[in-house]
Amino acid sequence: MNDEAKPKHKLRSTEWFGRHDRDALVHRSWMKNQGIPHDQFDGRPVIGICNTWSEATPCNAHFRDLAEHVRRGVLDAGGFPIEFPVMSLGETLMRPTTMLFRNQCAMDVEESIRANPFDGIVLLMGCDKTTPALLMGAASCDLPTIGVSGGPMLNGKFRGENIGSGTHVWKFTEMLKTGEMTERDMIEAESCMSRSAGHCMTMGTASTMASMVEALGIGLPTNAAIPAVDSRRKVLARMAGRRIVGMVDEDLRMSKILTREAFENAIMVNGAIGGSTNAVVHLLAVAGRLGVPLTLDDWDRLGRTMPCLVNLMPSGQYLMEDFYYAGGLPVVIREIGEWIHRNALTVNGCTIWENVKDAVNYNADVITPAATPFKRQGGIAVLRGNLAPDGAVLKPSAATPALMKHRGRAIVFEDIDDLNRRVDDPALEVAPDDVLVLKNCGPKGYPGFPEVGNFALPAKILKQGVTDMVRISDARMSGTAYGTVVLHTAPEAAAGGPLALVQTGDIIELDVDARRLHLDVADAELARRRSRWKAPAPHSTRGWVKLYCETVQQADKGVDLDFLVGSSGATVGRESH
Repeated sequence: MNDEAKPKHKLRSTEWFGRHDRDALVHRSWMKNQGIPHDQFDGRPVIGICNTWSEATPCNAHFRDLAEHVRRGVLDAGGFPIEFPVMSLGETLMRPTTMLFRNQCAMDVEESIRANPFDGIVLLMGCDKTTPALLMGAASCDLPTIGVSGGPMLNGKFRGENIGSGTHVWKFTEMLKTGEMTERDMIEAESCMSRSAGHCMTMGTASTMASMVEALGIGLPTNAAIPAVDSRRKVLARMAGRRIVGMVDEDLRMSKILTREAFENAIMVNGAIGGSTNAVVHLLAVAGRLGVPLTLDDWDRLGRTMPCLVNLMPSGQYLMEDFYYAGGLPVVIREIGEWIHRNALTVNGCTIWENVKDAVNYNADVITPAATPFKRQGGIAVLRGNLAPDGAVLKPSAATPALMKHRGRAIVFEDIDDLNRRVDDPALEVAPDDVLVLKNCGPKGYPGFPEVGNFALPAKILKQGVTDMVRISDARMSGTAYGTVVLHTAPEAAAGGPLALVQTGDIIELDVDARRLHLDVADAELARRRSRWKAPAPHSTRGWVKLYCETVQQADKGVDLDFLVGSSGATVGRESH
């Protein structure tokens, strides 16, 4: 490596490899057992490739190959790549919910980066919680960092029709209940749904968070939508490997990219794509790691008038493969150019507007013009009232318009076990105009804040041909789901929030336009109920679950652990020998 190519400032890695003492000998010698030549230790930037590969995380199961393309890019640019693993969060297998472990993974990322000789980081992420977890952990270290998403699966194909991962899970499950689909049909459909490497190809949480990476400027243009098995995804990974070396030379740290303006851009883009409600808690948590002020009110303010331009499941018709061929996220950002902060810096050194100003829309059915949007409102509605004093969220683009203003009788399920036991009981007294309420499924209550907020309607209601009812809970909803579902009610029931006091027969009023969620019960009666309320018993007396339940923040704060909020930097620690 010639002197001109060496970084212009001192690198962290020189504290490991650039000295002439016993400890440096140990560091270099043991690395050499992997066949690494001595010239790799000549002062070139050391790039950590943070990999969430796991066979238990099917969305990320192709990451060994993707990491190799990042490695080649780092070598192309004169860097020294070192791949390292962190906890992998697989949405499809982990119980009780991957959200229980998001913060644990973020701790793994943060401490792995700080403890090792990395000058810059490439984050490989795909499945829902891997993206926010890696961004949170890396943000706390604040090194030059670039995100590379794994990409969506190819479109699902079943009996001549497109089917969406996740979205059709809910649809097929309801069809099985009503007899419209047999068990044999279901088995055939599940093979047709997930037919390539990659994450969900609907605009679920994985696709939403990949879009957030691009909208925040922490990923390269087109990061969001290139299919996982498209060779251009490998090219993107290689180019990210090249670019991170330049970012180290420029000392272009995460805090210079993830500014207040970047987060506001991401919130607006989330509205324009009809993105997942899960992005709310994740972006709040990432912002909290950087000390960037961001609240639920920002989500409501920036999303209230933002139209939804992207006609993708679960809100629409198409899938991520179609989105990419139509031009992908650059087209969306260009369409909302009058609203965004155009001068926000991105990892390639250009502003976000410079990256998208020449984007071409190749299919206006998939990405509609802002002047004639797919749906009038795409943002996240933040509701408040005596039932959610700290806020609750609803996704208007996935809801039934006729239910956006509704008054109905509460049918209460005390927890997920109560729901599962009674929801399909023919004796359940429930009518289509009722409001279904699910308690104790928040961060502390489940524990872990699971995606059960879009719980299925009672079988007797489905058999009447009714496909949606107002549902309220302190849980989350899968980004692939749909319905008039009020989520993230804060404070949650297990923390003594008003949701804990709701009883079957109470009247609840929902008015999305007015941003109101009201429990029509007298204050004196609520006070009487509160005096008799008892907090649920702890879920665990040891380990991670105990630590999580004792320190986790509420949904309106991003569900991070209270002691992890804020940045710790990447100070080099003491020697180990």
